[in-house]
Amino acid sequence: MTYRLKYGTGAEAVHDAMPPAESEYLSLALAAACEDPIGATTARGEDDGVVRMLVTEHAIAVLLVGQVTKTLTVLQLSYTG
Repeated sequence: MTYRLKYGTGAEAVHDAMPPAESEYLSLALAAACEDPIGATTARGEDDGVVRMLVTEHAIAVLLVGQVTKTLTVLQLSYTG
């Protein structure tokens, strides 16, 4: 089941400020995570299936997986250049 993508405070601004190629790559990775949040991401600390990380060549995103609400929230996004 597809999850709905949401952004936490400030995370969307970071994504919008990224260069176009890196932004597109992150968008594709987030779309894959919306299809399979556990398979497309890695655990952050203890694997509780709730807080996950998405790592691309130029970005690191901390995600909150809402199993009940079927939402994937980008809590923090860092552009690594």
